[in-house]
Amino acid sequence: MSDGIVELLTSPQFVVAILVSISVFATLFTLLTPLLGGNELRSRMKTVATERDEIRARERARLASEKQQNRGSLRMEAKSGGMRSVVERLDLKKALADAATIEKLRAAGFRGQQPLNVFLFLRLVLPFAFLIVALLYVFGLGGLSEQPTAIRLLACIGFAYLGFYSPNIYISNKAGKRKTSIKKAWPDALDLMLICVESGMSIEAAFRKVSEEIGTQSIPLAEELVLVGAELSFLQERRLAYENLANRTGLESVKSVSQALIQAERYGTPVGQALRVLAAESRDQRMNEAEKKAAALPPKLTVPMILFFLPVLFGVILGPAGIQISQRGGIF
Repeated sequence: MSDGIVELLTSPQFVVAILVSISVFATLFTLLTPLLGGNELRSRMKTVATERDEIRARERARLASEKQQNRGSLRMEAKSGGMRSVVERLDLKKALADAATIEKLRAAGFRGQQPLNVFLFLRLVLPFAFLIVALLYVFGLGGLSEQPTAIRLLACIGFAYLGFYSPNIYISNKAGKRKTSIKKAWPDALDLMLICVESGMSIEAAFRKVSEEIGTQSIPLAEELVLVGAELSFLQERRLAYENLANRTGLESVKSVSQALIQAERYGTPVGQALRVLAAESRDQRMNEAEKKAAALPPKLTVPMILFFLPVLFGVILGPAGIQISQRGGIF
C-alpha cells in the first residue's frame, strides 16, 4: 500500500497534474482578487481613521492622567491572542526584533503591536515549515536523488534558512514598493499643499485635503498624510508629527520638507514660501531622475539590438539575394 502511494506521488503524471492545478489556481486567484478585494483606498482610509481615533483616545488619556497626578496607567492592554502569547512566552521580541525591525515594519505600513507579533511568530514558525516541506520533497518524494545525502541535508537546511528570512524579504519588498509610490506622488502632493496653504487653509486642513486628493495616485502617501494631520491635532509637540512622517517614509525629500516645516513652526517663517521652494526642488529632482533613465536606455538596448534586431535585419536584407543565388546554383 505504501509503495503504491509513493509510486503515485513520484509519478510524472501526478507531479504534472499538481503543477497544472497550482497554475490554474494562481491564475484564477490573480484575476479574481481585484474583483473581490473591494476598494483598497476606502479600506486603508478606514484603517487610518481607526488609528487616528486611537491617537485621540491615547492623548486624552494622557491629559487626564496628568490632571490626576499621573494616577492610572496610560497603556491599554489588548486581549491576549495565540500569537501574542507565544511571542511573550518565548520572549521573541528581545531575540528577533530591535528598533530597526520596528522601523522597517512602519516603513512597510504595518504599525502597532499586532503586526510585530505576527512578524515574530512567522519568523519562528516558517523555518520549521520550510524544513518539513524540504524533507518531504527530498527524502519522501525522492528529490535530488542523484546527489549525496550530505548535499540533500544541506539543501534542506538552506531551505529552512530561507524560511527564517522570508518575512524580512517580504517586509523589505513591501517597504520598497511603498517608498516608490510615495516618491512618485510626493511632488504633486507638495503642489497641492502649496495651493491649499496659499488659499488660507491651516496646515492641518491642508494635510487633510491633500490626503483626499492624492489617494487616487498613491494610497500610502494619503495614509501618511492623514496620520500627520491626526498627530498635528493631538500630539503635545507639532514637531513630533513632522519627525514621525520623515521616519515612517525614510525619504530624503520628505525629510527636507519635514525640517522646513519644523523651522517654520519654530521661527514663524511663512510656510507657503518654504513649500514653494521645496515643491520646485521636488519637480526638478523628478525630472532629473527621468532624464537619467532616458540616458541609460541606449546602453541597455545595445545587447537586445545585437541579439534580436540585427539578425532579423540581416535576414531581411540578405534573404532575397541568398534565395536568388541558390536558385542560380552559385554566384557565377
